[in-house]
Amino acid sequence: MSEVMNVNQTEYRITKLLGHGKGGYSYLAEKDEKQYVLKQIHHEPCDYYQFGNKIEAERNDYHRLMGTGIRIPKMLDIDIENERILKEYIDGPTIFDLVKQDKMKDCYLEQMREVAAQVYACGLNIDYFPTNFVVQDELIYYIDYECNNYMDEWNFENWGVKYWSKTQEFVDYISQHK
Repeated sequence: MSEVMNVNQTEYRITKLLGHGKGGYSYLAEKDEKQYVLKQIHHEPCDYYQFGNKIEAERNDYHRLMGTGIRIPKMLDIDIENERILKEYIDGPTIFDLVKQDKMKDCYLEQMREVAAQVYACGLNIDYFPTNFVVQDELIYYIDYECNNYMDEWNFENWGVKYWSKTQEFVDYISQHK
């Protein structure tokens, strides 16, 4: 992959697709020998989640998350017109990959519970699915900006934790998303 994408008239070379979520496609991008994440918002239908203005939601959620004190990548630029966000790149495996490879450590789960307590204290939930967390230098980072008002049903202990080990839910997810 050697496509070029612009963020506010600055060119970035796309080197690979990192992931595809409810809101967009995230690519590994390079400029001047530095790596970034470039997220392109998409408008594909999602039958289990309703969106308003996705790019504005990303910006607003980023600012809400900054107030929680959890580790997230810095938003370096936002291109409203092209619906693109440039983020700091956090290099490391996802929690999802660590669970899948039987390399999950208790300290990551302990850190996640601390993160959950921080966001709960701010009246929020985040998307606890393990693809949204990267480990770098033994610290977990929430690499998505999605957050919502707190609801018990979607907190870590009631929903997210089901995917942070090889539970039946995790195994079922893998079999359905090969």
